[in-house]
Amino acid sequence: MHAPFGPGEKALLIDGKDRRYLVTLREGGEFHSHAGVTPHALILGRPDGCTVRSTSGGRYLVVRPTLADFVLSMPRGAQVIYPKDLGPILVLADIFGGARVLEAGVGSGALSMALLRAGASVVGYEIRADFAAKAQANVASFLGPDVDYRVEERDVYAGIDEPELDRVVLDLPEPWRVVKHAEAALRPGGILLSYLPTIGQVAQLREVLDASAFGLAETVEVLQRSWHVQGQSVRPDHRMVAHTGFLTSARLLSGGEQASVGTAGP
Repeated sequence: MHAPFGPGEKALLIDGKDRRYLVTLREGGEFHSHAGVTPHALILGRPDGCTVRSTSGGRYLVVRPTLADFVLSMPRGAQVIYPKDLGPILVLADIFGGARVLEAGVGSGALSMALLRAGASVVGYEIRADFAAKAQANVASFLGPDVDYRVEERDVYAGIDEPELDRVVLDLPEPWRVVKHAEAALRPGGILLSYLPTIGQVAQLREVLDASAFGLAETVEVLQRSWHVQGQSVRPDHRMVAHTGFLTSARLLSGGEQASVGTAGP
């Protein structure tokens, strides 16, 4: 998007200490902080990447927020999946344009937004009405109302009504209870992906997957370490985003083929 900032758009204000503030621009609006007042009028009509100053002289770089920026700043009902895991989820689940995806446990909608931005058609199952409402509000706030997204207030452990799915993506404490439902709902070759915080949960899921029609199961963990690069001072940062969750994916195979995958001799 190359147009100047307009009313109703979101803008990310970044100060000299890299503190970030997400605002929704409006006519007559103002952003208040320790650095004084910044009228939205200073931003409206200006291009992405402009610089503005508050009434007290505070300087802000103003950019349109990325998905990662929005996920870390948006209103939350549940803990979000961190941006470092969203990209690998899209790759491991092989999300493609037009993919029919069931997402169970939508939480605050972070993963929903990543799936939709990749072009998927997403149906969400969420047992908590407040989480469902928050997810839909966040998705509409960032992507607009015209996305292929629907959330149903229901329990995926009780079954999946959506037929001929391409992918099932789970952010639930007991995903092994969904494996049988996913077998019936997915197309052959479809992928199930689960996000779990503990390795004990992963072990239980993998045990159920091993006895199912799924094969090619794998589990990965993504660690993110940034670097300090300033002149001749180049070193890893002292802090990193380490463990957040384990990603387990598996493919639905046909005709019991999974029995021989990974177990055949040389």
